[in-house]
Amino acid sequence: MSESTDKARLPSKARVVIIGGGVVGASSLYHLAKKGWGDCVLLEKNELTAGSTWHAAGNVPTFSTSWSIMNMQRYSTELYARLGEEVDYPMNYHQSGSIRLAHSKERMQEFERARSMGRYQGIAMEIWTPEQAKERYPFLETHDLQGVLFDPSDGDIDPAQLTQALAKGARDMGARIFRFCPATGVTQNADKTWIVHTDQGDISCDYVVNAAGYYAQRVGEWFRPYGGRQVPMMVMSHQYLLSEEVPEVEAWTKANGGKKLPLLRDVDVSYYLRQEKHGFNLGPYEPNCRAHWLSEADPMPEDFSFQLWNDDLDRIEDIVTDAMERVPLMAQSGVARVINGPIPYAPDGLPLLGPMPGVDNAFEACVFTFGIAQGGGAGKCLAEWIVDGQTEWDMWAVDPRRYTDYTDSDYCVQKGMEVYGNEYAMHFPHHEWPAGRDKKLSAVHDRVTALGGVMGAYNGWERANWFAKPGDDTSEAATQTWGRSGPWQQRIREECEAVRDHVGVLDLPGFSRFNLAGTGAAAFLRGLVTGGLPRIGRMNLVYFADSRGRILTEMSCIRHAEDHFTMITAGSAQWHDYDILRKALPAGISLTDHTAEFGTMIVTGPKARDLFAGLSDADLTLGWLTHQQATVAGQPALLARVSFAGELGWEVHCANADQPAIYAAILQAGAKPFGMYALNSLRIEKGYRSWKGDLSTDYSLMEGGLGRFVKLDKPQDFPGKAAIQKEQQQGRQKAFVTLVVDAEDADAPYMSCIWKDGVIVGETTSGDWGYRVNASIALGMVRADLAVPGTALEVEIYGTKCRAVVQEDRPLWDPENDRLRA
Repeated sequence: MSESTDKARLPSKARVVIIGGGVVGASSLYHLAKKGWGDCVLLEKNELTAGSTWHAAGNVPTFSTSWSIMNMQRYSTELYARLGEEVDYPMNYHQSGSIRLAHSKERMQEFERARSMGRYQGIAMEIWTPEQAKERYPFLETHDLQGVLFDPSDGDIDPAQLTQALAKGARDMGARIFRFCPATGVTQNADKTWIVHTDQGDISCDYVVNAAGYYAQRVGEWFRPYGGRQVPMMVMSHQYLLSEEVPEVEAWTKANGGKKLPLLRDVDVSYYLRQEKHGFNLGPYEPNCRAHWLSEADPMPEDFSFQLWNDDLDRIEDIVTDAMERVPLMAQSGVARVINGPIPYAPDGLPLLGPMPGVDNAFEACVFTFGIAQGGGAGKCLAEWIVDGQTEWDMWAVDPRRYTDYTDSDYCVQKGMEVYGNEYAMHFPHHEWPAGRDKKLSAVHDRVTALGGVMGAYNGWERANWFAKPGDDTSEAATQTWGRSGPWQQRIREECEAVRDHVGVLDLPGFSRFNLAGTGAAAFLRGLVTGGLPRIGRMNLVYFADSRGRILTEMSCIRHAEDHFTMITAGSAQWHDYDILRKALPAGISLTDHTAEFGTMIVTGPKARDLFAGLSDADLTLGWLTHQQATVAGQPALLARVSFAGELGWEVHCANADQPAIYAAILQAGAKPFGMYALNSLRIEKGYRSWKGDLSTDYSLMEGGLGRFVKLDKPQDFPGKAAIQKEQQQGRQKAFVTLVVDAEDADAPYMSCIWKDGVIVGETTSGDWGYRVNASIALGMVRADLAVPGTALEVEIYGTKCRAVVQEDRPLWDPENDRLRA
């Protein structure tokens, strides 16, 4: 189709303006048009694909151990398979399948986990023996392999064709694309709509999208005056080699009806190897990697369209040598071309997709490291976010609000290089990545580490995961296991037993904390939450639903006065949950984030009252879910009578300057320090849900077993009320259950498949060993008719199906809450 619309006059108005014409921008425009929003515009400063898209290798895997990323990539493969016919555009898409090589038992366990998740999503992944891989890939050396994962959906696509196909489909539905029309800035109007400035005029729009690829940080600066932040990203140099043609590859292809060899990934060495025509495409991810555009000596150019850097083959020499040993045919061909181009990286290697933090009616769809594989799904999700205000799948893994104010340039560079150099690394449950640490420290951090705290990063805050004793192995090597056994196991048991039998203290910096006050604050909250508010002097949990009645978030609500509240939520939810309150906030009500100003300590166990009796002037007879201002060790503090550990206890909230004296006094009084691993074990025994594990928009409140937090008879309407009423009438599809699992060394990770009679009937949402009940526990969602106590199921843990039994709908530990309320 003609692209004459690109040369037409820029319209004065559009519903959405997308800045950036790579595959993600084009996909976003296409999916907006598919949802009926044809009056949208895409601006590209050069030609479509001029950024990372044009030089991308074009691989399209579905593999991931993230549920949402796998969903996004699976959708892409399904879309690309039909797109050419759907939009009447020629597509060069090969679903050749791929094989991933495993050199260790641990890698095979990872493959089993991915296969199980893929099966649940309808992807027919298979585990092969090395001999089976040799049959399909005869040029492969297999002598040192443990096994192979085969993904039939994997393959490659021409990035330029893909982008043009999406662009054509969008144009055919009324959307408009303006090439060689750079955006130069934005202005937000008083009504929160936008003006996007270009050198060809201005466009007014309701929503604007930053899809500017490796220029996303520069575009992001335009939004700083309207509440935005520095986009957390950096740019890596990625090289791949194209070999000369190999006669044996050509002969194999002809003998097999024109098929391509499966795409090969040696993930333990860190490269992919793909058949390219009758030669090879080799793409390494080397530890000796290089970042670009970091200083005045290496500034980001104004325009790097269709440009590359010079070859830098010394960095990848070892990986190339290894690949030639794995596929000796490679050594028989020369290098025809080297591609060395920029790829943007977020600190965790996942894209920024969703609402722009702190900015109304602005979205991000940028920093895609694997934009071709994820582009189709990304466009779908972004269109849903803009049009519907919510996505079909929970997409917290890519939500830009997962990063807050600790992601300075130094952090982004350190983490980007770490992720790139470990692109195919396994993410073990007890492993903490070392780069970019100590960004946020509690007031007692030094004391915690001196006590043996082995630290983990939580929204940039350092918290103790467990406390080591002299002689314990705290090296990274010790964490390379999927199982629970390790030097931490005995220490976690001791910490849990201390909380069970005596009293423990957990330093918990970074608890998200918002002050909500002003005339009408109570009425405002009642119209947002699904249930009721606490009385003055009390606290309770409140839940927020989306329009489908799904779980948006959970907050602790502390009521100080009629219209004065403190809202406390998960550390990682800080910007997400602040946004929920801020975006709905009426005039006259103030909302202030005090997260960084206060410290929190959990002091819990049957001896907790005795401990405070010697340190505090608090009224220790006040019951569960009360709060009071008091002094502890002579310092002012708020004591909240709650415990996520499920024992008698208090949360101590105090100013940072006052925490060292309080913490020292609590330790002096005999409390044993415990860490996040012990807390997770303790909370799972009580069936307490974790945010974005057990509590996510993949589930409704009714499915999540949270009906007691819903008041349909209150006069105020609230988001999701109609959907919840409908679900109550029709019945829920899934139900939350607690399972006791006959697990071996490993407990169920997030999204392990739950089976019944050979059929997948649900998934785990979290799992751990309960040291008080001496059992492996999984929380999860199952088909509603199976949520009957005593029902025997199976939980698949790294390829092993383990017997599991549905428990009664009450906590495994202290089912009557006698200890909690003591």
